[in-house]
Amino acid sequence: MDPLVASASVIAASVAVGLGAVGPGIGQGTAASRAVEGIARQPEAEGKIRGTLLLSLAFMEALTIYGLVVALVLLFANPFA
Repeated sequence: MDPLVASASVIAASVAVGLGAVGPGIGQGTAASRAVEGIARQPEAEGKIRGTLLLSLAFMEALTIYGLVVALVLLFANPFA
């Protein structure tokens, strides 16, 4: 494999993981803080808020996993090699 392609793949993989973790991380923090605020304001709605929060956190975590998959493809199954 060309050294330029190899180094570009490593850089692209690190950027994919980095950006793939930053966005969902910020989103998860914001969602958790809003859920805590909602539970504090309406304790009787805790079950609905918690269920919605867990579902949305799972979807956000899936975005991070997609970034990891892209990085692994670039490192080990490089289509540009």
